[in-house]
Amino acid sequence: MAGVRYVVLGGGAQGSACAFDLARGGDAEEVVLADRDVAHPRPFLLPLIGDGIELRSVDAKDVRQVASAMERADVVACALPYYFNVDMARLAIEAGAHFCDLGGNTELVDEQRKLTDSAVAAGVSVVPDCGLAPGMVNILAQGGIDSMDRTESVRIFVGGLPQHPKPPLNYQIVYSMEGVLDYYTTPVLVLENGEVVEKEALTGVEPVDFPGPVGRLEAFFTAGGISRMPYRFQGEIASMSYKTLRYPGHAQLMKAIRDLGLVDREPVQVGGCAVSPRELFIEVVSPRLGNPEGDDLVAMRVEVSGTRGGDPASVTYEMIDYFDAEHGLTAMMRTTGYSLAAVARLQASGTVRAGVHTASEAVPAEAYVRSLADRGVEIARRER
Repeated sequence: MAGVRYVVLGGGAQGSACAFDLARGGDAEEVVLADRDVAHPRPFLLPLIGDGIELRSVDAKDVRQVASAMERADVVACALPYYFNVDMARLAIEAGAHFCDLGGNTELVDEQRKLTDSAVAAGVSVVPDCGLAPGMVNILAQGGIDSMDRTESVRIFVGGLPQHPKPPLNYQIVYSMEGVLDYYTTPVLVLENGEVVEKEALTGVEPVDFPGPVGRLEAFFTAGGISRMPYRFQGEIASMSYKTLRYPGHAQLMKAIRDLGLVDREPVQVGGCAVSPRELFIEVVSPRLGNPEGDDLVAMRVEVSGTRGGDPASVTYEMIDYFDAEHGLTAMMRTTGYSLAAVARLQASGTVRAGVHTASEAVPAEAYVRSLADRGVEIARRER
C-alpha cells in the first residue's frame, strides 16, 4: 500500500502526534496537517515539514476552507474538539474520503451514525472514538469478547500519570483539565446483571497492581471512556465497567473537592462579581499541575472473562507506555494520537468496511495491535 493522502485536522498535541506517525508510516504520499494557526508547529514535526508533512492554515468553522483541504484526501483524521466531529465527518463523506476522530461525546457519535447511508453510498468508512479511551480500550475489549464463546465480564482500566508524582494530587495534566473534571462529575454507565446502570464518578475505588516501577495504582469509576458499549451488550454480558487509574489517594481528594462545590459550573457571587467555581479552579490549579518536562506514562489493562469450549477462559491486554524523550512526545500523545493514526491506516488499507461504525465495531484488534507495535507502543496479550 502506497500513495495515501492523509489530512489531519487539528494541530494540537494529538493531531500533531497523529501527523508525525502517519508521515513516518511508509504508506503516505502526503500528510496535510491543517489548523487555524500553523505558525508554531511542535518541535518533533520540524524535520518532517516539507519532507512528508505539509502545514496548511484552515479554519474549521469555514466550510469552504475545510472542503478545499479535503479535496484530494483519501483519509481524514480529526483531532479537533469533539463538537466539530459531525460536520467534519459530513464534509469528508462529501469529499469521498474515509474519516476517523477522537470522539469524546457519545451524543455526537449517535448523530454521526445518521450519516451511515451517505458513507456507504460514497464507499467510505467513518469511525468515531479512535483515541485511547474511547478508542484503544474499546477495540481491545471487543477483541477479547470476540475470542469467547460467551463473555461474562469486561473490566477496563486506563490512566495517564506522571512518572514522578507530586502531592497533593499526584497528577499532572496530560490533556485538558476541563475534560478531566467532566469525567469526574458526569454519571458513569456500566453493566450490572446485564442491565445498564449509572454509577457516581470517583466511587468504586479498588487497588490495581502493575509491574514495577509503576506498582500499585487505584481505579475508580469515571465517565466517557466506555462510550456506548454497555448499550451494545445490554442483556448479553453480565458485567462491564470502565475505571480511571491514578496513584492511591487521588479519588478521595478529588471527591472532596467536587462535593464541596469547587468544580461546579454555576457562578457564585464573590465581592459582587459572578465567578464560576470550575473556571476559577482550572485557572488556579492548572499551572500547578503542568509539567514542561512531559515525562508521563500511560497504564492500561483490559480484562475479559467468560467461557470457551465450555471451560472458563480469560483474555487480558496490558500496556505501560512512557514519554518519548528522543522526540518529545508524551505517552498520552503516543497512545492517543498514534491510535488515531493506526485507525486511519487501517481505513486506507480497506480493512474497515464502509459506513459509520465506532472503533470497537469496525477495527480488528489484532491488526490494530500490530500497527501500534510497529510504532513502539507495545500491548501484551495474555490468554488462559
